[in-house]
Amino acid sequence: MTSFKTFLKTGHGPTLFAAFLYFSFSCCIWVLNGAMAPFIGETFDLSPAQKGLMLSVPIIAGALMRFPLGILSQYIGRKNATLVEMGLIAVAMLFGFFFVKSFNDLLAMGVLLGIAGASFGVALSLGSGWFPPQHKGLAMGLVGAGNVGTAVSVLVAPPLAQWLGWQAVYGVAAGAILLPMIVMILFAKEPPDIDSHASFREHIACLFEKDGWVFSLIYGVTFGGFIGLTTFLPSYYYDQFGVSKVQAGQLTMLAAFMGAAVRIVGGWISDRWGGVNTLTLVLTVVAGGLVLVGISSSSLVLTTLLLIACFAALGAGNGALFQLVPLRWPASTAVAGSMIGEIGALGGGLVPNAMGLSKQYLGSYTWGFVFFALLSLVMLGVMRVMQIRWTRTWAEKGGRARTAPAPSAVKYAAPRKTARQR
Repeated sequence: MTSFKTFLKTGHGPTLFAAFLYFSFSCCIWVLNGAMAPFIGETFDLSPAQKGLMLSVPIIAGALMRFPLGILSQYIGRKNATLVEMGLIAVAMLFGFFFVKSFNDLLAMGVLLGIAGASFGVALSLGSGWFPPQHKGLAMGLVGAGNVGTAVSVLVAPPLAQWLGWQAVYGVAAGAILLPMIVMILFAKEPPDIDSHASFREHIACLFEKDGWVFSLIYGVTFGGFIGLTTFLPSYYYDQFGVSKVQAGQLTMLAAFMGAAVRIVGGWISDRWGGVNTLTLVLTVVAGGLVLVGISSSSLVLTTLLLIACFAALGAGNGALFQLVPLRWPASTAVAGSMIGEIGALGGGLVPNAMGLSKQYLGSYTWGFVFFALLSLVMLGVMRVMQIRWTRTWAEKGGRARTAPAPSAVKYAAPRKTARQR
């Protein structure tokens, strides 16, 4: 407890809490269609492929909106950017409540749900911006634990949909988003960690570097797997095991909650053990666990236990990767995080589609799980090759924060022009 109090004193606790709450509510709303998929599927009589498309649209839309929100935050401030986004979320939820009448309307609603999914990079940068490099992993892990909002969604939305009707849940969400808005206004303060004089090119430099793309693809497995599986699992439990719609949400909640909670641990462990070391273990566990899930589809208990283990690894992986981001891009964490979040989250859009197509054309969900397991192994190999250079330039062995700059790290910083060069 003493060390945690010391950690809080190195930054700004109220901003950390406001960022966590904002991200939690955003995640909750982002996966609403997945949480209510059994109800929606019955209403529109959707095929497995149509379900996969419906579930992937919010994930893809949210991924594509992350980077623009990160750019906006550079110009109006991260706190202001969160308030703009939450206002748009409220409007989007009202659209869902009043106007979703067909499958095409549902796809349009999926795009609007993506507004909530854009929150990730700004939330993490806002919450961790007050903390020094050696504590950013834990700070980002605490904010990233707002992924627990996905667990709340799959737990709360199905009973509400059964009681009020699934469209009414959008109306409830429109009112609920006011709470994090009020907390953000009253308690959050804009962090001082961004160089406001950096050029646009310097802010988006990660887009033109191999490291940015490698981080994004790894994140496509860790966070993409987390959000994609969370969105898909209510439908999987309902179709594969014949449980009730509410029970399907409750079973999904067990895994999603574990993934969100362990994200904090992933950031904390990575500060000490190193993000690269943590991700090595994570990707190995995910690959093995997903293969076992695919071949154990006749046992509800075994499937649930394996999914909890997989989600724990995915959550730790999310925390581990974003322990590395501020080490690699210390002056533009918000934009780098948004870019990585944008491209990485697109991996989540693959999951529902892969599962739906596997079921519709191959007769089983197994090959969807195997496909994602293979992606995990590919990214493990890529990371192990790249980490050789990382630990020679901007990170200590295993991916820990450097206590002093590496001699060769200068080539990773955008050079500033002298007065004579200007």
